[in-house]
Amino acid sequence: MINLLVAAVVVTGTTFILLAAIGVVRMPDVYTRMQVSTKGASLGAGCVLLAVPVFFGDVAIGVRALLIIIFIFLTTPISAHMLARAAYIVGVPLWEGSVTDELRGRYDRVTGELASPDEEEGPAGTA
Repeated sequence: MINLLVAAVVVTGTTFILLAAIGVVRMPDVYTRMQVSTKGASLGAGCVLLAVPVFFGDVAIGVRALLIIIFIFLTTPISAHMLARAAYIVGVPLWEGSVTDELRGRYDRVTGELASPDEEEGPAGTA
């Protein structure tokens, strides 16, 4: 019974990782590729790591696997944000099908400062 549970969780995790890999190949720009890879790969790795303590049945291994899962879930979104920010600063173009660019005109590429929407309008709504 335990082996079936482990197999189901591992198959689920590897399916998420496979879908993330397919998404990286199929998505049109760096920003959507990054979104697909971070979500799919972290969820897939989390599922695979959840199967490890179930298979071995050891508390110490379970704690280590849980710490690795927490580390992955904490660092993956931060690294994806930093990579997307660096890509935007360098000028990597958005996909032509993108609907909005909320940073256009608000982001200073030299200083890295982001102006709030209120600062764009100037005092009392005058631009």
